Amino acid sequence: MYEETIDQSSSTGTNFVELLRSKGIHAGIKLDKGIVPMMGTDGETATQGLDGLAARAKTFYDKGCRFAKWRAVLKITADGCPSELSVNETAHTLARYGSICQENGLVPIIEPEILTDGNHSIETCAKVSEHVFSTVMKAMIDHNLIIEGTLLKPNMVTQGATCEQKATPQEVAWMTVRTLSRSIVPALPGVTFLSGGQSEESASLNLNAMNQIKDLPRPWALTFSYGRALQQSVLKAWGGKAENVAAAQTALLERASANGAASKGEYKGGSGDTSSTYVANYSY
Repeated sequence: MYEETIDQSSSTGTNFVELLRSKGIHAGIKLDKGIVPMMGTDGETATQGLDGLAARAKTFYDKGCRFAKWRAVLKITADGCPSELSVNETAHTLARYGSICQENGLVPIIEPEILTDGNHSIETCAKVSEHVFSTVMKAMIDHNLIIEGTLLKPNMVTQGATCEQKATPQEVAWMTVRTLSRSIVPALPGVTFLSGGQSEESASLNLNAMNQIKDLPRPWALTFSYGRALQQSVLKAWGGKAENVAAAQTALLERASANGAASKGEYKGGSGDTSSTYVANYSY
């Protein structure tokens, strides 16, 4: 949830957090305050929000939230991005945010997103992702996070959005799990992937393929924390019209069920929208 929705209520007057809890759903809060340019870099960014974060985290815990997320953004370019400055800034702020969350009872979701913008190969994405993830992991340990009480929300390892050589779900799965096995400690309980502009179907198929891998270690739960790849069909079905709410709910249940199956390696395919959700330089 965003900060402005925490205190809002449903049409029946029930606070949203209380309504979710009555249905067995925990509420989470997006704590970062967005990205700003880092001077002296080639358009790289830093995430704002550390100032006053402890007080905000406590406030949202008191309002019923039990987990949080913080998004950092990196990019791959032919002329050296992400820079070491960007990687280290990302690692520090994510680890500091995570530590503050745990001090105030919130489970932190650590999100170092490497954008798919560009025409780089899947091998390049794997190399960069391994460096970024391992640097973030070290910072988490250095900041004394309880690793067993933390979740990671990374990008999948894919080719760039404009790369002509498209990887199969099995290739994406193998490269992603290999990258995680080289950089993330087994104590981390779960990896909750972002969809990063993939189509609904691709995001589900790639996750499913990861959970079918037999020849690489997978000590973490590999599951989903999709935005666009969970919502695209829902928003199309709803169209902002009250009479379409039931259809939108049906679409959401279908995507959630499909990705739940993919988290167990049991998705059969064919139920997701195949159109891309990619947006260049995506921010929110």
